[in-house]
Amino acid sequence: MTNILAKNTLSLTLASVGQKLIAFVYFLFLARIMMPENTGVYFLATSFVMIFSVVADFGLTPVVIREIAKSPENTVTYIKKALGIKIPFIVLALISVVVVPIIIGYDANLRFLILLTSFILIFDSLHLFYYGVLRGYQMLKFEAIGMFSAQIVTGVVGGLILMYNPSVALLILALTLGSTANLIISIKNVSNILGNSVFIPMWDVGFVKKIFKVALPFALAAVFVKVYSYVDSIFISKLMGTTSLGIYSVAYKFTYAFQFLPLAFIAALYPGLSAIVGKDSVQLRNMFDKAMWYMMVIVTPIVLGIWLIAPNAVLLAGEEYVQAAPILQLLILVLIPIFLDFPIGSLLNAANRQTTKTVIMGITMVLNVVLNALLIPVIGLNGAVYAALFSFSFMFVAGLYFIPQIINGYSFTKLFFILLKVSACGLIMLTFGIYVKELVGWIALIPISAVVYGVSLMVTGVITKQDINKVKSLIRG
Repeated sequence: MTNILAKNTLSLTLASVGQKLIAFVYFLFLARIMMPENTGVYFLATSFVMIFSVVADFGLTPVVIREIAKSPENTVTYIKKALGIKIPFIVLALISVVVVPIIIGYDANLRFLILLTSFILIFDSLHLFYYGVLRGYQMLKFEAIGMFSAQIVTGVVGGLILMYNPSVALLILALTLGSTANLIISIKNVSNILGNSVFIPMWDVGFVKKIFKVALPFALAAVFVKVYSYVDSIFISKLMGTTSLGIYSVAYKFTYAFQFLPLAFIAALYPGLSAIVGKDSVQLRNMFDKAMWYMMVIVTPIVLGIWLIAPNAVLLAGEEYVQAAPILQLLILVLIPIFLDFPIGSLLNAANRQTTKTVIMGITMVLNVVLNALLIPVIGLNGAVYAALFSFSFMFVAGLYFIPQIINGYSFTKLFFILLKVSACGLIMLTFGIYVKELVGWIALIPISAVVYGVSLMVTGVITKQDINKVKSLIRG
């Protein structure tokens, strides 16, 4: 792992920790005040933003990152032409936000709330694009500042709304203000580096044809991700109602609150992989193995720890969400294949195998949709959980199959033993936690278990003194 990669990862990870912590506390406060039914309505409305944001981006951001990393001298022209493509797709996304809820059959009030989120869609799409430009230069600190500042705005405004005038519509306004702040920060920093001309779109028919060919796999992949990430919300809302969705949303938030960790790492990893793929197999193998090691080290205590404290943790949202505990204990397991798949997907994309990754994700989406449709009517919320577990496990295994085709001579033996040793450390932590939870309480158990896990990693050699010194040097700057 290069020093730039490590510093970028640390910068974005620290900001993400702060942002996600604020967002999570804010959501628990929201759930307590709004109760399951209105929480479900809020969760559904914001889910539509996430689903249709992929239409607005059309796979342009990862292409921009890759091309800037490879040819920084062409950045300004590339951005202007890409922006000329992006604007029509933002319009298409807005039309979709209006039309799809009508087709699904949501009532007028819910359709209005979904429509309010269209401003968030526009602002998020644009700041995602401009942060992609900065990622291409491996300058992630501005994105870190933006995401943290945006969450502060949302948390403060939303908190005041919850205290004085609770309303789903006003809470969406709070999100919009946060997105606005994020957009301003991204635009300001891109302008400082590249000048204001990058905000003037250009239309080039030849470029459009070229970019469509390159971006289409990324676009389809993004569509597949959003569908299999949020389609369960739509099925639950239609088949079980918004109250059930509100209960499910608490388990969902606990589970996916930690997804920022691989996202932050991959944001820094992807340009590095793009620069060496096909050039240095040894360095590529080492970087990939290190990425998988990192994923397993951070996901293991999260999954086993949340499984252990789930019955207590969901009550932070209120007694009304007690049914979310068993849902959370199952759903949290999905983080293992999700985390481990991030380096795999990043490597496939960096190696120009985005079509392969897209096909895998397409199959994953179909499996997820079909399983949700079949299982939710029969076993309720657990159906959405089993659909996620099966489909994400398929995605991880299918992607792993193609790694030896990119890294010559790659063997899974070393990777297997790395993952096995980390898992053993996690089981030591879990066993300890089961026995002492009743003695110390679930809140005190969290730091104690973290110490047990850390000691286990060092004793087994999973984490070395060199790794610890590396982290210390990064923190010192």
